[in-house]
Amino acid sequence: MKQIIECVPNFSEGNDLHLIAQITAEIEKVDGVKLLDVDPGKATNRTVVTLVGEPERVIEAAFLAMKKAAELIDMGKHQGEHPRMGATDVCPLIPVSGISMEETAAYAIKLAKRVGTELNLPVYLYEEAQPNKERSNLSVIRAGEYEGFFTKIKEPKWKPDFGPAEFSARSGATVIGAREFLIAYNVNLNTTSTRLANSVAFDVREAGRVKREGHPVLGKLVLDADGEPVRVPGKLKATKAIGWFIEEYGIAQISMNLTNYLITPLHSAFDAVCESAQSRGLRVTGSELVGLIPLKAMLDAGTYFLEKQGRSLGVSEEELIHIAIKSLGLDELSPFDPNKKIIEYQLRNLEDEKLISMTAKKLAYETASESPAPGGGSVSAYAGALGTALGTMVANLSANKRGWEDKSSYFSQKGAEGQGILKKLLAQVDEDTRAFNAIMDSFSLPKDTEEEKAERSKAIKEATINACQVPFEVMKNAHAALPLLEAMIREGNPNSVTDAGVGALCVRTAVAGAYLNVKVNAGGLKDKSPVAQLLIDAESIYQQTETIVAQLVQNVEAKLSS
Repeated sequence: MKQIIECVPNFSEGNDLHLIAQITAEIEKVDGVKLLDVDPGKATNRTVVTLVGEPERVIEAAFLAMKKAAELIDMGKHQGEHPRMGATDVCPLIPVSGISMEETAAYAIKLAKRVGTELNLPVYLYEEAQPNKERSNLSVIRAGEYEGFFTKIKEPKWKPDFGPAEFSARSGATVIGAREFLIAYNVNLNTTSTRLANSVAFDVREAGRVKREGHPVLGKLVLDADGEPVRVPGKLKATKAIGWFIEEYGIAQISMNLTNYLITPLHSAFDAVCESAQSRGLRVTGSELVGLIPLKAMLDAGTYFLEKQGRSLGVSEEELIHIAIKSLGLDELSPFDPNKKIIEYQLRNLEDEKLISMTAKKLAYETASESPAPGGGSVSAYAGALGTALGTMVANLSANKRGWEDKSSYFSQKGAEGQGILKKLLAQVDEDTRAFNAIMDSFSLPKDTEEEKAERSKAIKEATINACQVPFEVMKNAHAALPLLEAMIREGNPNSVTDAGVGALCVRTAVAGAYLNVKVNAGGLKDKSPVAQLLIDAESIYQQTETIVAQLVQNVEAKLSS
């Protein structure tokens, strides 16, 4: 698997779009790096940039951008709501795929060393790249901010990890590290009071607030045995938060960093702020995402709100995301485009979804054209998807049937299972065509020399084995929909029993059609040993499907005649 990391440098300029464009242009110079998002904030006077790619290329792009930022941004003139200490305030690297956190941290250290040496800037390591855990927390490093660092950097314990122990009046210092995915998330309040917003922030953030006797603000500090202030923890783990007023919008916000969304999900943070705000006579009006977000965080939020509404979970990915956007009010301040804000959607190749992005009519005409692909394999996958979709539909109708409230949870879960299978089969519509095209491409390779002939033969064999595996996966996924369809025929909404029956027939077509493709592709292999077990398993799945579907059709007919 190719190693992919994400980099999210934060530059201390959010108003001069021409200046920001010069910085991001440096990133776009590097081949193999994709600039995913540029998110300037006027009130914070800060731009969050997101880029991804292979590690060496990403750190090259990050270095060039940091170099340009140091040339263009004068920190002596900078003002903004967000804490900051340098032109490139912070630059985290995040593992995305095929790479460990330890490896990502090593790249962060490599980048930090280069910035310190070549740009002559003070650089601090943080999070997983920092071996000294007493100075690995970003807020601790940045304490004192730009104005305070002229003195702070002279303290022995705050000597930079790389670069000079002298603070640059123009460029400041920077923090580079490696961390898990962080969600930068702001919740909007119907107030202009920073004091009230901070009170809510202290309620929810993990660090909480200092404990006082009597009055929560004016009361005397409560100290521990060492003379340190006692803290009252906040409600949310892995959460940092402050309150601020955003002049651009005329509202106060709770600005949060969810440092591990698996510990504190987006929807939990939103609900906690709503609860705290209400207790203080405030109301949450919506929220705002800064930068990108993982798909899972949005799907989890959509699922959470659907469950609260008592609705079936057997809905599409698109609907889950829509529910999340509306429930969290992510479109209150500006439009929320999932294709631009969800990291997986930014990374996906639209060519991989060429067929399933077509209308039903266009897909039919595309199949009918003189091109050999899409062919029977893609159609088999689509037939399986349609059959699964029918079973999912019956589950959703059953979950929402009046008088069946006690069964709603059961049918909702069945619908969710159907959606999972449906998503896999839809992806395989295009995957089968790509597998066929790969075989055709391998046959077109040069064969003039003995070495070229060997490489061509190897490519043909590998492509042919893959072309057996793809329809075999279609068989497995389509077959996996049969328990759903059996349950819907047996106990689903009786008005839709024939829909579930048609679904079973579609699944039989999918399995049988994919089985034919497995066999014809295997026939192209002189040595069938790599697919010998696959052929045995495919025969078994085919026979099982034929038996099960025949019984399901009898069950439907029995219900119709009863």
